[in-house]
Amino acid sequence: MRRSDRLPPMSGILRLAGFTLAAAALLGAPSARAASVAFLPHQASYNLSLLKSRGGGTAVDGARGRILYNFTGSACDGYTSEFRQVSELSGGEGKRTLSDLRSTSWEDAEGKTYRFRIDTRMNEGDANNVDGIAERSGDHVTVKLKQPVAKTFTLGGDTVFPTEQVRRIIAAAREGKSLLELTVYDGSDNGEKVYNTLTVIGKPITGEAATTPDPSTANPAMKAVTRWPVTVSYYDRDVKPTSGEQTPTYAMSFELFENGVSRALKLDYNAFVIAGALDNFEIKPSKPCEK
Repeated sequence: MRRSDRLPPMSGILRLAGFTLAAAALLGAPSARAASVAFLPHQASYNLSLLKSRGGGTAVDGARGRILYNFTGSACDGYTSEFRQVSELSGGEGKRTLSDLRSTSWEDAEGKTYRFRIDTRMNEGDANNVDGIAERSGDHVTVKLKQPVAKTFTLGGDTVFPTEQVRRIIAAAREGKSLLELTVYDGSDNGEKVYNTLTVIGKPITGEAATTPDPSTANPAMKAVTRWPVTVSYYDRDVKPTSGEQTPTYAMSFELFENGVSRALKLDYNAFVIAGALDNFEIKPSKPCEK
């Protein structure tokens, strides 16, 4: 299926996990300020539902599913993200599409090395697997794929990986910036896709303020943590607009805590919008760095 017909992996952001951000001063090697972001090891789950359908040729009249996300690691050992998303979309004439996406990745704290494996299964079909490693060296990034086919290629040195993407967003938010452009690689699709991203950052939210409270806003350890409303639009770098402004492939809106936790997800695929409500949140023990 086309990317707009399925829910995407959380890049960066959430990683928010991640979810797939700063101006030229933050590109290249992470600045001291960006490196000071302390990510919180945690486990979270999100309940997916259809928020809006805009009709058209890819009309969706129902959606349900779940995201399970586990984020661990430290600035010393790097960060591991485990992600699973199971979703079902329903449309006209009783058509249903079931997708099961699983990904595991590791990224070092300096954003220089990114290892990833992504397995996607649609309906009862065979799994599509992407497996590889991306390493930053000098003014470029070298990607070595094992699957779906063995291949080596290079990307520009301004390309960032998912955890570094989130780090850059938080660093920009701390500095009071409202816009951020980054080129992001997360290994999605066939392992060769690169996205240009535009991040819009809103005013900081402090305390427990939330129109729809959830386990993150209720957790005592999170009540004093600042968060920002964020929207990240993803543009296919290989698609050139025929006229006017380019339409994003998809956009992700969420509230991003200063420690990397995300809540109140909205995934916009142009034809429809999916909401992701955080319904379980657990802080994981962290291992201090050894001196």
